[in-house]
Amino acid sequence: MKGLLFKSKPKTPVELVRQTRDLLIYTQRNSDIRESKREEKMMELSKTMRDLKCVLYGNGQSEPVSDACSQLTQEFFREDTLRLLINMLPKLNLEARKDATQVVANLQRQQVQSRLIACHYLEANIDLMDILVAGYENTEMALHYGTMLRECIRHQSVARYVLESEHVKKFFDYIQLPNFDIAADAAATFKELLTRHKSTVAEFLSKNYDWFFAEYNSKLLESTNYITRRQAIKLLGDILLDRSNAAVMTCYVSSRDNLRILMNLLRESSKSIQIEAFHVFKLFAANKNKPSDIISILVANRSKLLRLFADFKTDKEDEQFEADKAQVVKEIAALETKELS
Repeated sequence: MKGLLFKSKPKTPVELVRQTRDLLIYTQRNSDIRESKREEKMMELSKTMRDLKCVLYGNGQSEPVSDACSQLTQEFFREDTLRLLINMLPKLNLEARKDATQVVANLQRQQVQSRLIACHYLEANIDLMDILVAGYENTEMALHYGTMLRECIRHQSVARYVLESEHVKKFFDYIQLPNFDIAADAAATFKELLTRHKSTVAEFLSKNYDWFFAEYNSKLLESTNYITRRQAIKLLGDILLDRSNAAVMTCYVSSRDNLRILMNLLRESSKSIQIEAFHVFKLFAANKNKPSDIISILVANRSKLLRLFADFKTDKEDEQFEADKAQVVKEIAALETKELS
């Protein structure tokens, strides 16, 4: 009866964040405390993480309350709670890490008075991206930090920082890490960086065209790993077929080295790689201002290409694909006519 009368009332969102911050600071500063005390604090921290997640996502019985979410978000970014949490994440147990990752992900989308205050916080603490990107080098932390990173680069200014930093070069290696899950996560982040913010991506690719595509071709498109090649050719199509990257696309399809790589991918035994390679190859064929060396290569390989396309089909009927293929065949046949005339 006594327990029911004096049941402690639930903490407010602001109190939850403050308790989380206090616990993070305590465990960070007192790394030499006795094991039982440390365990106790970690259990408390796990509970507050779970409670924060419930406020932001709801608890199964009830939906999240927007006012509570706003209060929590404001308090979270009022001080350095995010920095503390990112730094202390490796010390948390697995469930607490998962909850913390979901909390950080959700906070990137929370608006307070129509403002994404997470974005303003990250702009002032942009070095946190250095920690998150480097997280791919830590097998235990990679998926947690990778998820956080993908949510943070929803903000255009944050994505621009990552693209313009030296970090972007690391992704060419992260995508090929032996751990499949981590490699796939890195590939998902890389795709997000190169497709979400159109104007930023177009500017980045124009400024960094030479080194970026040299790396992209040699490390990804010509990788010995089938999955890496398949993901890379699909992403290349997404990039080049985006109207905002028209200038980059024109540059890419004017290179004989790029054409050589694409023609090799067209000859792959994998149907999915062949199809994705075709979507890039058709840009070479459709280019109205083909350089003479591109024309020479296409004419020299005309009979092989036409033979390949004669049996080239998708698994499901696809009218657009058939129309594109017919146009490519027409372009290549016309080149031969010009050559002979």
